[in-house]
Amino acid sequence: MRKLVFFLGGAGAGKTTLAKALARRSHAALFDMDTLSRPAAEAIMSLSGLDPNDRDSPLYKTRCRELGYRLTMDAALENIELGTDTYVIGPFTKETEDPSWLENELSRIGASLRDVDVKVIFVSLSNDSLYRERIRQRGSALDAWKLDNWDEFSRSLVPRHAQWPLPEASILYFDNSGETSEDKLALLEQFVNHSE
Repeated sequence: MRKLVFFLGGAGAGKTTLAKALARRSHAALFDMDTLSRPAAEAIMSLSGLDPNDRDSPLYKTRCRELGYRLTMDAALENIELGTDTYVIGPFTKETEDPSWLENELSRIGASLRDVDVKVIFVSLSNDSLYRERIRQRGSALDAWKLDNWDEFSRSLVPRHAQWPLPEASILYFDNSGETSEDKLALLEQFVNHSE
């Protein structure tokens, strides 16, 4: 059965690092919302006279957020439709709160939870200071707002739960504190490949 695996969590948790490592091993298609939405977001924000590197402010969310998710999911769904195992990376904060969102997305390609094996990996760190340090270390211009508005931004790092109708065994809460290791990747690989 084709797989759709979501790597969700806050900035700096290591979603992309883990997803890329697993995709490399399994040859799954990989769709990172940051990568897919960046050109459009930069253009929209620049044309609006705003900071093209902003990915967090209310203005960015109003102008670009929905487009980023649509671009990402359209690309992911196209690959699921072709039978390709697909990994998707992003926060998906609002989407995980909507119980019907996942099934509505799958229905766009005539699929359902009966014929797509959906797994969700919530990637997190053990405390806010680790998030802040990782975000600072990666040195991305896209993180300036996060660091400048840390008190506001850090509220988005609270643990979340998907309201999607998935069995408990299809959701993994993964503490990614510490270095990426073979043991971590093997555990994630086992979770992704386990069938009910």
